[in-house]
Amino acid sequence: MFIELDDIDLRILDLMQANARISNADLARELAMAPSAVLERVKKLEQKKVILQYNTAINPTALNQKLLAFIFIKTKEIGSDSSIAASLAKVPEVQEVHIVAGEDCFLVKVRTEDSASLMAMMRKAIKRIPNVLSTKTTIVLETVKEQQQLVIPKN
Repeated sequence: MFIELDDIDLRILDLMQANARISNADLARELAMAPSAVLERVKKLEQKKVILQYNTAINPTALNQKLLAFIFIKTKEIGSDSSIAASLAKVPEVQEVHIVAGEDCFLVKVRTEDSASLMAMMRKAIKRIPNVLSTKTTIVLETVKEQQQLVIPKN
């Protein structure tokens, strides 16, 4: 689904991605536009599902979620991907679920307190999902870069 965005839309996205709390007045000032015109554009970007949500980045360590891991999951049936993906997405510690090509079927990003809580989550949640054959877990030792921001093209 291609959504056509002009230079002003891209500048709005760039400014809002850098600071989701930027006021409409500040956006208008940065863009040299009327606040009403900027507000209308932001609403259209929301309606077109270009802007999906507004987030707050929280330091995981502040919530004692010190362990970051990626789990590769192999399943029995490829046809049941959507139900398995939905089950994985319901696990509170799971931050991302990706259906992947290759030997495994899913790549899942999880955050837990420590290795014991990771093991408990694996046993209580992931291993109980029907058709999960095997898992391979990679524990992150250090994160150099982690971001949700996208590269906003410059026209």
